[in-house]
Amino acid sequence: MDYIEKIKELKDEKNAVILVHNYQRGEVQDIGDHVGDSLGLSQLAHKTDAAMIVFCGVRFMAETAKILSPEKKVLIPREEAGCPMANMVMSEDVLAMRKKHPKAKVVSYVNTNADVKALSDVCCTSANAVKVVENIESDEIIFVPDKNLGSYVKRFTNKKMILWNGFCYVHDRISKEEVLSAKKKYPEALLLVHPECRPAVIDIADEVLSTSGMLQVAKKSKAKSFIIGTEEGILYRLKKENPEKVFYNVGAPRVCSDMKLTHLKDVYLALKEGKNEITLSEDIISASQKALEEMLKYV
Repeated sequence: MDYIEKIKELKDEKNAVILVHNYQRGEVQDIGDHVGDSLGLSQLAHKTDAAMIVFCGVRFMAETAKILSPEKKVLIPREEAGCPMANMVMSEDVLAMRKKHPKAKVVSYVNTNADVKALSDVCCTSANAVKVVENIESDEIIFVPDKNLGSYVKRFTNKKMILWNGFCYVHDRISKEEVLSAKKKYPEALLLVHPECRPAVIDIADEVLSTSGMLQVAKKSKAKSFIIGTEEGILYRLKKENPEKVFYNVGAPRVCSDMKLTHLKDVYLALKEGKNEITLSEDIISASQKALEEMLKYV
């Protein structure tokens, strides 16, 4: 079966838009109406006139699209595609931390599940986390779930940061030794790493950037080669948009197994059968919207 043609037909028939995260398989990126980071895609979902959103990513991303566009039907092609880091903090954990630190405000990374967002004062992205923390009216910040992103933010603020012990297993496995080896192998290359990486890796990076930031720097920079410290899916788009430049992984390619679950057949079946619709309670949507809207002031 020619899934690409079938997807195009069904997309028109269902008045659907296909949103694809930067870490998805190359063939899935190619059929997306929009390819980007999780928040940027959810903002696009909010602006689109489409009645249906097919979100090729992991669950928290599709939930965020539903929160920002509750009137739209949001589908995730693979229901089991989750985020291990998002699952490291539960709503009861946030409640317990609030009780322990009653004066603190809760800042949750957008890479969290909807029930955690609902208990947060504000969300943040990897790109605006520093700005959000600096501007929130509190000297104490409970930051969930990523300790590495929280540690990165801590470098730029005098506020007391109470970090949850979560991490992204993809980024946390990138070691200082691998980075130094890559820099030695490709001395002319710029090292771009994600702020979910360990502090020791961030210390030796040329730039610390979100995936969108990496795409922008790669396009504008005069450098001809880059070492990329994030999930390997972004290299597909980097190479596609910058064919005259060279991109290297830091050591062995880092793969998010959940991001790679989605195939063209899954996108086709989601459109054909309306499979795996995201449903959230009105209370969760309402409370999460407040945290996301507060975050959007700093995008």
